[in-house]
Amino acid sequence: MENWKIVNRNTGATYFLNEKEKANFFIKNKLQNYNEINLTKVRAKRRNKMLDVVAHLCIIGASILATLIYIQNY
Repeated sequence: MENWKIVNRNTGATYFLNEKEKANFFIKNKLQNYNEINLTKVRAKRRNKMLDVVAHLCIIGASILATLIYIQNY
């Protein structure tokens, strides 16, 4: 189930809704100007960025460790 953040561009009012609530919300409020943000996708992107950072740090750490082992055995 996806979560949504709905912001009214005129008043700045913010609503946090799930899929069912969003459908009912826009049946009632279809004339106003709203900005829709899919929070589920935003969270997934943030999590993927953190995992990328961890992967890069692991690669850097492994290369440093390999260099130290090579120097010690030389």
